[in-house]
Parts: sequence; structure tokens; C-alpha cells
Amino acid sequence: MLLWPWLMVKYSTGRLLNTREAAKFLRVSEASIRRWSDSGLLAARRVGRRRERRFHESDLQAFMQQPASSVAGAHTVNVGGGAVAVPGHLATLYSTDGGGMRLTVPFIADGLRLGQPCVLVATDAELKRYTDALGNRTDIGLGRALDSGLFTVVRFEGGTASEAIAEWERRLADTLAKGPAVIRIVGEMVSERSMFGSEEEMLRYEEAFEVMCRRYPVVVICQYDVRRFDGVALLRALKAHPDLFGFRMGTFLN
Repeated sequence: MLLWPWLMVKYSTGRLLNTREAAKFLRVSEASIRRWSDSGLLAARRVGRRRERRFHESDLQAFMQQPASSVAGAHTVNVGGGAVAVPGHLATLYSTDGGGMRLTVPFIADGLRLGQPCVLVATDAELKRYTDALGNRTDIGLGRALDSGLFTVVRFEGGTASEAIAEWERRLADTLAKGPAVIRIVGEMVSERSMFGSEEEMLRYEEAFEVMCRRYPVVVICQYDVRRFDGVALLRALKAHPDLFGFRMGTFLN
């Protein structure tokens, strides 16, 4: 099933798209388009004396629907008692600090016990809540996980959506170069909003991330504190996480 039908309006079926148009179609950076075509992930043809890239709309549609390479023995990840397929991109809404920890702390702890790389995007008060909660657990060894790089905390400095997507691609490729693994990611969106020039840019990043993450064996939970976002932003965030609608919504409302 095609998840982005509104993207088809501006492009005729037989038209070849250039790199800029393909990036707009997939809501990613032009650098991502070039990287995917150079690696053979995205079909492209070369035209003219300058051998410029051109992309068929049907190839872009197929690219959006193609699953990431599977990791043996790890086709699903448990989140709140439900099996989430890899790749997965979920959003949660919470209204208390404790509610914000209900799914994500066990999610990270389970990953560390299994030896799966875990990434947290958080700063300030949000980061402290995680380090306190994870540090109090006796079953994971948070210090060792940080020292070994199994657990990492990242942030992006004043970037754009395209810059953040390019940074994620670099990080994910570096992690997978060490060996196949499911990568668990938690993003505290109050923290992530501060890393962009505006809330609008952060939401564009979320929409682009939904496309990009399909190329990698990841399960991602994006956390929205409803005390800090308005209804319009939350609705747009939910639309950027279509995987969410395959589950009981109550699981992700905390």
C-alpha cells in the first residue's frame, strides 16, 4: 500500500525526475538521493553529455515501499508488549514525566541486554531523566554501555532537516559497518526541536526521517510531550508515523 498518495499529484507517470525533484518527491536531501543511486539502492539513469541523473517515478514509489535488509533472528522488536516489525518508526504522546519513561526505558534496556546498539537523542532535563532511570537499573551496566559505544547520546547543532538526515545516514552506516544489528533509537522531540531553527523544520525532518529510516534495520520511538506541543504539531507528527496506526493507540498514549 502506498503511504504517501499526495506526493503523486505533481508528477506525470512518464516523466523523468532530476535529482532535485527526486529529493522533493521522497522528502530527503539531494545528497541522500546521490548516495542511494551511487550505491545501487535507488535505480537511476544517466542522460546527456554531463551524464546527469534521472529517476522514474515508478522507481521512487518502489523505493518507498521496499523494506530494509532484514537482520537474522530480529525481524521484530518488543515495544510495550507488542511486536514491532523492523524497520519501525513510532510516535508516543505523554503528559507526565513518568509516562514518558514507561515504554522507552524498557525499550532501551532490552536492547542493551541483547547487545543491540541504542541511541538516545535528548538534552537537559529529558536526558537527566533517562540517565537516572537507566543508571538505577542493575541489569544493563549503563557505564559499560556508554564506554563501549553500545549506548550513545547524540544531538544536532542548529541544523536543517536535510543536514540531520545526512548525519543519521552517516551514523547508521558507521554502526552497521561493525556488523549486522537492529538499532534502537529514542528521540525526545522537545530536545530535538531545540536542535533545529524552528518547529516547522523539525517536523519536516520527521517527515523525511520516515522515508530515510526504511533503508535501515531500525526501530525508532519519537516521544512527544503534549505539554510542550500544540494540537496542530501533534497531528502532523502522528501523520509522519504511519506504523503507529497498526497498533492499539492506547499503548502509545502515556
